[in-house]
Order: sequence, then C-alpha cells, then structure tokens
Amino acid sequence: MPGNTVHVRCGSDIRRGLQQAGIGGRFVEFSDPVCQGPVPADLDDADLAAVRARFIAEAYGGGEAGCRRRLEAEMAALDAIGEDDGIVLWFEHDIFDQAVLIRVLDRLAQRPALRVRARLICIDRFPGIDRFIGLGQLTPEQLASLLPQAHPVTDSQFILGRRAWWAFRQANPGELWTLVEMGTPDLPLLSGALRRHLMELPGCRDGLALTERLCLRAVAEGATTPGDIFHALREELEPQPFLGDLMLWPILRRLSDALQPALTPFAAWNDALEPTPFGRALLDGGAEWCAANPIDRWLGGIHLTGPTPAWRWDEMANRPMAAD
Repeated sequence: MPGNTVHVRCGSDIRRGLQQAGIGGRFVEFSDPVCQGPVPADLDDADLAAVRARFIAEAYGGGEAGCRRRLEAEMAALDAIGEDDGIVLWFEHDIFDQAVLIRVLDRLAQRPALRVRARLICIDRFPGIDRFIGLGQLTPEQLASLLPQAHPVTDSQFILGRRAWWAFRQANPGELWTLVEMGTPDLPLLSGALRRHLMELPGCRDGLALTERLCLRAVAEGATTPGDIFHALREELEPQPFLGDLMLWPILRRLSDALQPALTPFAAWNDALEPTPFGRALLDGGAEWCAANPIDRWLGGIHLTGPTPAWRWDEMANRPMAAD
C-alpha cells in the first residue's frame, strides 16, 4: 500500500490489537454514532456538528462543548489524510458501523486522489466465532489475518455510499427502503443494516422501536437489572447487535422516565427493575406507547413526534409505512 497507512475505524476497539499485531500506520477514530439521534439533511458540516454534539451530550452525558470538539477533531483527522496515504477502512455489518461507513465513503469520495488509495475490510462473521458481534472480538492475530482481504474501494461502492448517506438523512424513509428492497450488492452488508435501522421506527402494533421491545422482552424473560438487559441483547435477543452500553442507557431511561413508564425506576447498571403494569400491557399487545407517551426523537433524518408519528414500522408487512 502506498505511502503511510491510515486505519479508519468507528471506535477505538481494535487500535491496540493492530499495534500488537505489528500492523503499522496511524489510527483515525471516526465514531459519531449517527445511527442514533438527528442527522438532518439541510445542515452544513458546522451546523450538523452542533446538532450532533447537543444530542450526544444530552443522551450520553458530558459537556456539549467537549462533545463538539471531539466531533470536529474526528472530522479534521479524516480530512487530514494525505493524498500519498494508503487507507484501510475497518468495518463490520451492524448499523452502527454501516452508517459510519457510508458517511466516510461520502466524505472520501469528494477527494479523487484518495479514492484510488482506499481499501475496505467489512465482515459479518469470522471462522470459529459462533456469534460474531464485531471486530473488537478478534485477537491481534485474527485482525492481521484480515489485512490480505482488504479490497480496493470501487467507484460503484463510493457511488452507493454517497447515495445511502444522502438517503439516510432524508425526512422520510422512502429512499432508504428503496435501497433495502433493491439490495446493495456493491456493499452487501448495507441493506440488512438499513433494514434494522428502519425497525427503530415506532411499531404499528405497540408504538415501540425494536430495541425498546427487546428490552421489555429481556425483562419478561428474566433480566433483573439494566446490565442484564444489555447482556441479553448482546448475547441473544438482538438480531444485529450494534449498541454499546452508553447507547443503550438513554433507551432504558426513556422506558423508565416516561409519563406512563414501562419499567420501574433505576439509577445504576446493577439496580433491580421490573416491568410496570403498562409495560406488561405493552408486552401483551394491550397498550400503545406513543399514544400514552407522545414521542420526540430522531432516526437519521426522520423526526418522529407526537402521539401519532408520521412513520411506523409494520411488523406484519415487514416494511416502513406512512401513518394513516
């Protein structure tokens, strides 16, 4: 690979592993979790950084100014990749990674000299690992074994990445759903991740996002603490694990702090909790979340508001639907 090598990853989980494997080059973490919170289409880079910093500070904790500095530093590091540098993009199949990947592809595509130097590692399994969750599971030796699989990013992959990032930021899910229905053979793991993303729309039956529904199911099946819920999602219930514990926390708080909560109050990962009567009714199909708790949340560029949000996920048809 020409020049210096830059390893781009949506987190820091493999940084040490690459070093221990003797894989040279510098590491760029680009990890804004755009699969959660607002990513409106009508904002420039500066305004988007401000919106994302506000969301991250409110959802995960920390100062808004510090969050914005980190986001801007990550973008600056990506933009600072030199035209003589080789680039290796390290990603996996889940929506956290795939959303960051299409954003990175959109950014790199605007620099023609870099396009020919970018290589991609993107996997959804690894030999000997029954439930593959992500690259962070791999040993240094296993990470090193992936490097020969890094393939040059093609023009069609850049085009698809740009199209998908544009669609991800739109105010309705139509273009994203088109990509899901068509399939994304140039980025074969993308369409499944986008489908999982759209399943975070409020369900037609109960008004819950899939993650919220799985959290309640985990409690019904024996999870007694927030930490137990996280473990159940990661190890069994979530079909495509993508949430870190910090990202799950505001979802659990939303279920607990609502006007009509579905979970009893808690303050720490090892606190005991249980479903409320309303939570049990949700599990039994006898209640609807949005009607009882008007929502105000974003899914990419889609702003979901009120007791009758404009878009839902139809579990029977297995697709997004406009509200009647």
